[in-house]
Amino acid sequence: MKFLSIVGARSELIQAMPVSLALRTRHEEVLVHSVPRDDDCMSQHFFDQLAIPTPQYRLAINAGSHAQQIGQLLTQFEPILLAEKPDVVLVRGDSNAALSAALVASKLQIPLVHLAAGEQGVPRATPAASNGVLIDALAACHFCSTQKAADRLAHAGKATTTYWVGDLLLDALRQVLPVASTRATILDTVGVTTEAYGLVTLDHPVNIDNPQRLRQILQALNRVQEPIIFPIHPRTRQAIAALGLSLSEHIQRIEPIGYLDMIMLAANARIIATDSSALQRTAFYLLTPCLTLLDETDWTEIVETGWNSIVSADTQQISDRWHNFPFPPVPPELFGDGTAAQRMVTILEKKFGE
Repeated sequence: MKFLSIVGARSELIQAMPVSLALRTRHEEVLVHSVPRDDDCMSQHFFDQLAIPTPQYRLAINAGSHAQQIGQLLTQFEPILLAEKPDVVLVRGDSNAALSAALVASKLQIPLVHLAAGEQGVPRATPAASNGVLIDALAACHFCSTQKAADRLAHAGKATTTYWVGDLLLDALRQVLPVASTRATILDTVGVTTEAYGLVTLDHPVNIDNPQRLRQILQALNRVQEPIIFPIHPRTRQAIAALGLSLSEHIQRIEPIGYLDMIMLAANARIIATDSSALQRTAFYLLTPCLTLLDETDWTEIVETGWNSIVSADTQQISDRWHNFPFPPVPPELFGDGTAAQRMVTILEKKFGE
């Protein structure tokens, strides 16, 4: 069979690796990478380090409103699908690229598969949440990271097209961790000792585009009495500079890093504070306590285990929880066993194979 895979955000690139490895042993895959023009260099780290196959198509989109971005993507995806004539279109996540590909596939009556379905567990009016719901509505097959996501879709009338297979992010982590342990040198580069520092990532629009939230989070980080490693996204750096905010000396600001370095920093940190969905799950898999710098999370299962604490942008909550995070018990396998990609391929062959 011929599959056309769409990847957009960097977290989708990580999830693309195990799927490509599993698919290409028996099938043809056409990889389409869509990325904002100002993010292309950062994404290239992931292709290089994860040995993701070179995309046959790269779609660079200009900055603009969501409607403008989706409009650009729709006009670029349609000729690709018409030319390639895939048997199945694969999307993951809730990016504008994933939604645009889903819309075009639906119009051309090509079966659509969502590799990260049912993840919009917390009702909220955000562009990403809307994208995820719309993709699920258009998909002919839904693969879920958790049983909760599968139950959510079943209750929405999609039980016959829904499969709980586990999290592709866990697949990728288990495949890459041995490589990262031998190749990554980030700990020596930044000069930190295992479990003697915190790791922070901060680039969600709800925090970066809100001056009050950004001030409160940075104020909490400045209070922390512990070394912090802070890989700063260009948009975050610009937002901090625009507000004239400063960071204390114990916060070591570094340029954005590749996946292998991020894995090693996350694995060896005492605690993580992030607004990244992918890093919340990665922290859980690595058994590193995590503070979520958002008002809510789709990954309520992790919160229930005690390995994740939602602290929003509350200065006092962040600083208190940073120093008083009780060490939780070893959690159950909520996200599968690291074989999600192979399970997906087996189901796809049965469902769409001739």
